[in-house]
Amino acid sequence: MSRTALVVGARGVIGGTLAEHLAGLPDWNVVGLSRRGGPADGPVRHVAADLFDPASVRDALRAHPGITHVFYAAYQDRPTWSELVGPNVTMLRTVLDVAGDEAPDLQHVSLMQGYKVYGAHLGPFSTPAKESDPPHMPPEFNVDQQHLVEERAAAGGWTWSAIRPSVVAGFGLGNPMNLGVVLAVYASISKELGVPLRFPGKLGAFDALLELTDAGLLAEATVWAATDPRCANEAFNIANGDLFRWNRMWPAIADAFGLEVAPPLPMSLQDVMADKEPVWDQMVARHGLAPTPYADVSSWAFGDFVFSWDYDMFADTSKSRRFGFHRYVDTEAMLLGLFDDLRKRRIIPG
Repeated sequence: MSRTALVVGARGVIGGTLAEHLAGLPDWNVVGLSRRGGPADGPVRHVAADLFDPASVRDALRAHPGITHVFYAAYQDRPTWSELVGPNVTMLRTVLDVAGDEAPDLQHVSLMQGYKVYGAHLGPFSTPAKESDPPHMPPEFNVDQQHLVEERAAAGGWTWSAIRPSVVAGFGLGNPMNLGVVLAVYASISKELGVPLRFPGKLGAFDALLELTDAGLLAEATVWAATDPRCANEAFNIANGDLFRWNRMWPAIADAFGLEVAPPLPMSLQDVMADKEPVWDQMVARHGLAPTPYADVSSWAFGDFVFSWDYDMFADTSKSRRFGFHRYVDTEAMLLGLFDDLRKRRIIPG
């Protein structure tokens, strides 16, 4: 049975990995929609559209008829939690409005969320978080998006799934939420400057329990939830399956870059890395790296956000296992593999 996927946000870490995964599966046609677009003649047929412009989204879907599954992974950042609601709900509404008119064969909409549903970004929350946990005080765009999807699914006769990963690690540049690249570039610049690798976050965060989600694992889980009838109209936490503390992971990261570890020193990466563009440019030239702008590798604000979590940050993933998804990824091996991949791509020095 042939299916056609529309991956919205197909140039991000999550959407890009998902689109590539789908393209490698039999009986899937894949359309990748993003603001930048991309090659239209590869395994993923990329198309550019502005999610704030319904006409451009309509043109994209008309040029690629037969959409059966929408995988929504688009995101627009804003400075405050309340400001996130308007644009992110508007973009999703545009896709659903257009799909309602231009995708008569639509069967399923998959919505990418995160632990913000549980209030994880606000402070200590109940862990391990469960999909059945009660909502928290708004604003929260993830919750508003899910309500919108549920309403449209009931009216349109299709099903939905909500996927809730932890912090996602995978290859991707120019992304505001890419912890793996933050770690790799921070360590590479530390080595270039001859300083040891220090944990820059809150002291309590060094000892808190944390989990990550591999982008490839997430792609597999997302497709599974969108195609297994048992998963219709359900939400799932998706993570690697292990927990760690930075105080155990940090030496492994340092060793991967040939660095010594020094005691943690709380500091804002946004501040201390703000003047490092000349250092980065010199590294690119001296090591023959791919000419990547510093702004595209430096998600320092996101690094500060993650390293500020001086409380446990993990969820209960047993629901996905009860429903049939049993994949697992070792987090340390995942990070070391990502660093090797960045070296092979000549993003960081070998």
